[in-house]
Amino acid sequence: MPGRFLRLACTAAVAAAQAVLTPLPALAVPDPGRPVAELLTDLQQAYRQAEQATETYNAAEERLNRQRTEVNRLNGELTEARLSLHSSKDEAGRLARQQYQSSTGLSPYLRLLLARDPQHALDEGHVIGELARRRAKTVGRLADDERRQADLTRRARRALDTRLALAEGQRKQRDEVRARLSDVERMLASLTPDQLTALADLERTETANAQRNLTTSGTLSTTTPPPSPEGDRAVRYAVRQLGKPYRWGAAGPASYDCSGLTSQAWDHAGTSIPRTSQEQWADLPHVPLNRLRPGDLVVYFPEATHVALYLGDGKVVQAPRPGARIKVSPIAANPILGAVRPDPKAEPLPRYAPPKLPEAATDGPDEAFGTSRPTVPTPT
Repeated sequence: MPGRFLRLACTAAVAAAQAVLTPLPALAVPDPGRPVAELLTDLQQAYRQAEQATETYNAAEERLNRQRTEVNRLNGELTEARLSLHSSKDEAGRLARQQYQSSTGLSPYLRLLLARDPQHALDEGHVIGELARRRAKTVGRLADDERRQADLTRRARRALDTRLALAEGQRKQRDEVRARLSDVERMLASLTPDQLTALADLERTETANAQRNLTTSGTLSTTTPPPSPEGDRAVRYAVRQLGKPYRWGAAGPASYDCSGLTSQAWDHAGTSIPRTSQEQWADLPHVPLNRLRPGDLVVYFPEATHVALYLGDGKVVQAPRPGARIKVSPIAANPILGAVRPDPKAEPLPRYAPPKLPEAATDGPDEAFGTSRPTVPTPT
């Protein structure tokens, strides 16, 4: 997501539990006669809105997955409660029948006086008393099981209602992504090949200027410290994904969106991190840009709607845009919000040899200008 100006705005963290971002206004198809710089701004805004909608969709998907797990857990507990209640009812009925069959209708005192064998009467009374105590205990357990089943039934019903509401919200977010990608599709379709070439040239120039400004400002260290063992594994995983296509909502193995790539890289390194770029920015420890090491995550835009994995030497591995492929880009190809470290307590490797990059690692623009158009998902 290249931008026109470098913004090191390490401000207000975006809450990980943020459910819905501010509704995005529809973009009109730009007048192709406008200056190329204005067209680039429009396209950058359209791509940014598409990725903002994508990350909101991803967050909705994560909440829905957690709710599915909760519904399944409660349904499992409810099944166990019903089996326990059924068992308690059977036990209560059996004890009631035993007590009825053992009872003569006489008081224990009279039965003792009239018995031919007083010891047998005492033993029989003890058995009857024990049955009564067991029955009382069973009745108490039966009442507890009934209350537990009723409580679990209510909780399972509420959990299911929440799941249905989340599913509806996810469908709305899916439709929002499709609408934003349709905006991009219409914008690109309105431009001539010469305009697309000019846009790509301008984008490369702006990225180069932003990268130069960043490196000369001293904000970024000129040396790259070694990563942790986990960071090394995350970097090597990300490098193995080079060339795979960006696809919104995807987390591998055939395609990825931006946070799908970073979350999967760290998952394969043995450290679980949040799925979305906003949650990664909000939940993971922040690290200054001058202390970046390979494997750290670089987060972009004030809303934390894009993320890449730091490779070292001022470069990142990223899934840039719909229509583009995973590639190595300058760190300043996007307006930087800040950086986070998934493993802040891990010690760095004593020695580090960066992974060898394929020749085509940096090929292609950081935005899909003039190369391939974003595919708008078909309704499902």
